[in-house]
Amino acid sequence: MESAGSAARGLRNEQLSGLVLFGFALVLAWQNRVYPLGSLHDPGPGYMPLMLAVFLGAMGLLVAVLGGKSAPVASIAWPEARRAALILVVCAFGALALERIGYRLTMIAMLIIFLGIVERRKPLAAAAVAIGFALASYFLFSTLLKVQLPRSAWGF
Repeated sequence: MESAGSAARGLRNEQLSGLVLFGFALVLAWQNRVYPLGSLHDPGPGYMPLMLAVFLGAMGLLVAVLGGKSAPVASIAWPEARRAALILVVCAFGALALERIGYRLTMIAMLIIFLGIVERRKPLAAAAVAIGFALASYFLFSTLLKVQLPRSAWGF
């Protein structure tokens, strides 16, 4: 009888990716349950998200079934795991900080970390690009396109 550990070692990279996509589709479909579906002739707000979740789930299963020739998951090295974890932490910071400190300050902080720490650019160049991009994108979206972006309690 095969143990769970040996079964996990036999899992292939593409199979795992397909199963993760399928799991994500299940979560999307579950979260979509609060919206009315409507009908084919009169779709409700939950119709299209459910169709997208079904399509994503079907593609995930297809990748999982056809992914038997990829490298085993156990054989894949993770040399960039620390960078990936840092990027994930910075994105979580952005999600939490956006409403609290505003769009511009959040983007400046995130871009300084991405450019200065993750990409190892020169500090002055990273700060200049971060500030320029944050201010220019705020001007584009907020002023020209009239998209309401979060502001900090200080109005910035």
